[in-house]
Amino acid sequence: MEKPGTLDRLNITVLAEDSVLYESPYLGQHGVSFLLEGTSGGLTRNILVDVGQNTDALLANMKTVGIAPQVIDGIVLTHCHYDHTQGVARLLGIIGKKKVPVMAHTGLFRLHFITEPYHRLVGIMPGDVQPEIAKAGGSVSLSSQPQTIMPGMITTGQVPRQTEYEEVRMALKTIDNGRVVDDLMLDDISVIAHVRDKGLVIVTGCSHAGIVNIARRAVAVTGGEKISAIIGGLHLIEASPEVIRKTVAELSRMKVARISAGHCTGFKAQVELYLAFGDKFTPLQTGMRFSF
Repeated sequence: MEKPGTLDRLNITVLAEDSVLYESPYLGQHGVSFLLEGTSGGLTRNILVDVGQNTDALLANMKTVGIAPQVIDGIVLTHCHYDHTQGVARLLGIIGKKKVPVMAHTGLFRLHFITEPYHRLVGIMPGDVQPEIAKAGGSVSLSSQPQTIMPGMITTGQVPRQTEYEEVRMALKTIDNGRVVDDLMLDDISVIAHVRDKGLVIVTGCSHAGIVNIARRAVAVTGGEKISAIIGGLHLIEASPEVIRKTVAELSRMKVARISAGHCTGFKAQVELYLAFGDKFTPLQTGMRFSF
């Protein structure tokens, strides 16, 4: 597998998250969105990772932080869920460019729903299907393999499920050959940034593939560099105490230098992460900025 190169610098701004910074004017929403500004050599690219589910709130936060939508050079959708993808076509129209790369897994546009307590679509919404994205200026690039975003920044591609304790833990369904079957969220991908002299920065949406599996994948794809940070949702909100302990223990063993987790991570998992990592852990909030 070709190595991804390195970034000279990476800045991350949290534009959407379930909670907001204390005494801030930001708007919260159930979902996440991150702006990654990566610089490699003389090239700088602004990549939006997920778009949340409320475009008005996202745009309001961008205005507050002083980021114009027109600076966005590409979008990565980490998985199909509405709280990460809803409004992507509308946002592309506001960006106003042609052929903006929209990167995701090949399974992104499948039918995806839950049946408890009733049938409800939770995947890509009708206004954000592939033809609507194309009409709005997006150029969709789907792959189960890692995709290069820019030198030093790639997607994980489909993440191998290696651990025995990391599961989807949601009653998610799809249609296969006319039958309703369990959906294993194979489309769940993350973004890996390899920053010079810092190591790896992993940006996740929900970590449906399992954050330990994702971290292992990041190391394998990039050649075994240290993990400087994990930022995003870890989807441990419905996990048992045993699974949370195993997850935190493995992240500790991998010597992750810094973790900022929120959205679907859950309070109990955040507590365990703080107890294990101390000040190296911070709850994720809208308005946070990270520099590497």
